[in-house]
Amino acid sequence: MKKLLLIQSTPYDGDRKLIKKKKLYFVGLGLPLLAALTPEDWQVEIILETIEDIPFDTDADLIAIGSMGHAVIRSIDIATEFKRRGKTVIMGGYMVSLMAEEAKQYCDSVVIGDAEKIWKRLLRDYEINNLKDFYREELTALSTPPPRFDLIVEKNIGDFLPVQAGRGCPNSCSFCSVYCLYKNRYLKRDIAEVVRDIRQVKELGFRKFLLLDDNIVSDREYLMALCKEIKSLGMEWTSQCSITIGEDSELLQWVAESGCTALSFGLESISAESLQCMDKAWAKPARYAELIKNIQEAGIDISTEMVVGADGDTLQSIKETARFIEANKVVVPRFYILTPIPGTKYYDKMKDENRICNEDMYSYNGSEAVHIPKNMSPEKLTRAYWELYNEVFSFVSIFKRTILRKEFLKKKDRYLFYFLVNLYYRYQIKRKITPNII
Repeated sequence: MKKLLLIQSTPYDGDRKLIKKKKLYFVGLGLPLLAALTPEDWQVEIILETIEDIPFDTDADLIAIGSMGHAVIRSIDIATEFKRRGKTVIMGGYMVSLMAEEAKQYCDSVVIGDAEKIWKRLLRDYEINNLKDFYREELTALSTPPPRFDLIVEKNIGDFLPVQAGRGCPNSCSFCSVYCLYKNRYLKRDIAEVVRDIRQVKELGFRKFLLLDDNIVSDREYLMALCKEIKSLGMEWTSQCSITIGEDSELLQWVAESGCTALSFGLESISAESLQCMDKAWAKPARYAELIKNIQEAGIDISTEMVVGADGDTLQSIKETARFIEANKVVVPRFYILTPIPGTKYYDKMKDENRICNEDMYSYNGSEAVHIPKNMSPEKLTRAYWELYNEVFSFVSIFKRTILRKEFLKKKDRYLFYFLVNLYYRYQIKRKITPNII
């Protein structure tokens, strides 16, 4: 029997030390899905490097490594070490997909984009010693087997598991890797299949799940129908989507009543000019406060992802972003410096304008400016970024956003959890580590 080792790498911090944790709260879906797609005559093991060590002396025949964001740097190091030991190595994930030729230097084969249609063929090719350099086949429909959560539930993970309803997003934001891979396509799974996976999560003893979609409001009628099914299961869930959900009171009511407790929004910026520069002019920052209020009044808490360093940003607008987060009581905010990731439209634009000041893509970690902003120097942008994080995660701001709010007494456990998350983020920020969802 052949043995497959699936590895989810963890990022390095600024001193090139691994960011390790005692517990992994956000478990990825990719490796359990690959395990489910693997034929039964293969033995499969999953390693989550954030909470466990990689067994470099493994007797596995084939090593497959995935990563999120700048954890790709660690993935390359892992691949290099396994290659040194004579192992056959596969790499995948969205960063690898965007720079496939570069990644191929460190492994035997690269999976570009989704793996569902090529995974069994890749394993057969390996068995007959005919492994290709690259594997890519775009999905035209989305259907997956139940993920092999049995391979990770005994590990020290959080109190929820991921489920996916759809992939892709209809929007075309220039900095976004999702657009690069899906080009405005939004693929949906059959609702019965999604419900099957939620039931599996429940049967494993979990009362919560993360709906791991890029934008769950891409198809309103589909989401309405899905919420009606979820409601009957008595589960709590969280997800991410467009802030425009705040315009739809009926949909918000269904989402909340189905058990949704929190939604994450890629607001990106409070500057309309910056959003225009990112091909995100459809977002209206003047309405953000109103939409956030609508969502919160439906009983759903707000998490945000924002970037600084776009052409409409100034040092003053970055400072105002901190006040925006506090005033709107965003329970879990995250920030990144707008970074021209190779393969994105934004990278091409910065390259054409000769505005990339750091060509070392392996240093692109979202916490240091690598391009020349319009209204400040790269050094001032980096400094303003960390000042923003320190202000938003001051003790006063943390208390205002999590404890000192009218909903606290009704949902004490939930807001105490957010309070602890914020304290951990603060600890990371003081060490100059950008908080990651890992």
